[in-house]
Amino acid sequence: MSSYQNKILLKNISKSFDDMEILRDINIEVNEGELVSILGPSGSGKSTIFNILTNIINSDNGEVKINGNLSYMYQKDMMVPWKKVIDNIGIPLIFKGKNKGEAREEVRKHIDEFGLSGFEYKYPSQLSGGMKQRANFLKTYLTSDDIMLLDEPFGALDSMTRRKMQNWLLELTKEMKSTILFITHDIEEAILLSDRIYIISEKPAIIKGEIKVNLSNDRNGNVVTSKEFIEIKKEILSLM
Repeated sequence: MSSYQNKILLKNISKSFDDMEILRDINIEVNEGELVSILGPSGSGKSTIFNILTNIINSDNGEVKINGNLSYMYQKDMMVPWKKVIDNIGIPLIFKGKNKGEAREEVRKHIDEFGLSGFEYKYPSQLSGGMKQRANFLKTYLTSDDIMLLDEPFGALDSMTRRKMQNWLLELTKEMKSTILFITHDIEEAILLSDRIYIISEKPAIIKGEIKVNLSNDRNGNVVTSKEFIEIKKEILSLM
């Protein structure tokens, strides 16, 4: 276990819907400042874990501990089509009691950092899929920059845009102090982005293994062909 403060703890979590068992004895921990991925096949119950963490549903048994404030980024961009990008991003700030002008001022502080300069006064329909996800990511960050749950945020993007967004997220997380729990079914994405990876099975989902990603923090596009990367990928495939 890391010497850093524990931010998320799921202990012996199980969940069934009617007669279908979804999760069985799930144990996951995420420490402060980590990016941890949950890697598993589509439909395996990964999003159910997030729904339990955010109290959308309750687990049948087990223990959930969250040390901090959560924000949740869905795969779908969730942008209101008739609002400009800057006002879409600022919605969480409005909910926190800021007026429109104050919310816009706060959003502007992060526009360059999130690669949205020049797009803030456009409408969502004028943005590419990648730009929409940058805006969605900033909206999630403004909801809470403490603990962020990212549910396959790049899953709907084409492969080239997805790789660009992965590299962008890698650079961004170097500057952020957030703790991130990331859902994906893409093995290379999990290795590229993560400090640690939990591998889960098909339903009923169990933890099949935990992999520590021993790669340098400077992960460029060439890292996917490195010996270390390929060895981690082999280890993951042996567990799936």
